[in-house]
Amino acid sequence: MHPKQTLIVDREIKDSFQVSRLNHTHVNATPSISVIYNRIYIVYSGTGTLRVDDQDHTITGSEIFLVSKGQVFSISAGTKLEGLEIQFGDCFWERTPASASNCKAVLFNNAALNQRLPLSAPDATALNPVLDMLTDEYESPDYPNKLDAMAAYLKIIMIKLANINASANHELDNDNNNLYRRFLELVSTNYSHTHEVADFARELSVTARKLSDLCKQKSGNGAKEIINGHVIAEAKRSLQFSAKPIKEIAYDLSFATPEQFSHFFKRNTDIAPADYRNIFVNIGR
Repeated sequence: MHPKQTLIVDREIKDSFQVSRLNHTHVNATPSISVIYNRIYIVYSGTGTLRVDDQDHTITGSEIFLVSKGQVFSISAGTKLEGLEIQFGDCFWERTPASASNCKAVLFNNAALNQRLPLSAPDATALNPVLDMLTDEYESPDYPNKLDAMAAYLKIIMIKLANINASANHELDNDNNNLYRRFLELVSTNYSHTHEVADFARELSVTARKLSDLCKQKSGNGAKEIINGHVIAEAKRSLQFSAKPIKEIAYDLSFATPEQFSHFFKRNTDIAPADYRNIFVNIGR
């Protein structure tokens, strides 16, 4: 990310939750947004471009886009969307059971791995009733347990998205696919404790070589790249949304020294941690 990139902070939304119908919506060009609310775009049809971090995604329709807190997001001029946009804060994970949190860990902790998912006709047929119920609930008058009801629908949607993701990668039954899914779940919970492929391979009772080859086959990225992606995503979130000293962030992520962390961060993002933080500190000035 270029340190002089123009950014705006995500606008606040009521109760950290919003559902927007996109009925052939024409979108003007947006500046880059420092995302504080997770986003799910269910796109039935459309044209244009979504940009997430440094990656452009040309919209073709019948697809799902995931954007997580800590990413930088913008929409190109002339983009046209039909579908649904869901925005929600991290507080909603606290209202959902562990099964949804596991799906969150796989889908959103390193969203770059799952930024774009296909939406087949059968998947849309299964997903649409839940989306309709969530939208109706969101648009209904407020009542004491409304947020819990919306969180329950969000849990179902998250589980269905995880299944779509698994199906898209042919991960439902094969032993190797199950191993790959277990690796992603393990990384999502242990990346702050170890960054070594060998440690994860040992936990999964396979060799580091087999694990790396499997990851390359499934995602195009080696096991080390996947681990590093989780570490970078968490580092970005900490730099953006916390006041922790960089030294503390380094130790929280199991780096031996702040210098080691800074070298790692700059090697993977082309910008030093302090400069990255300053981008967001200066938003709106």
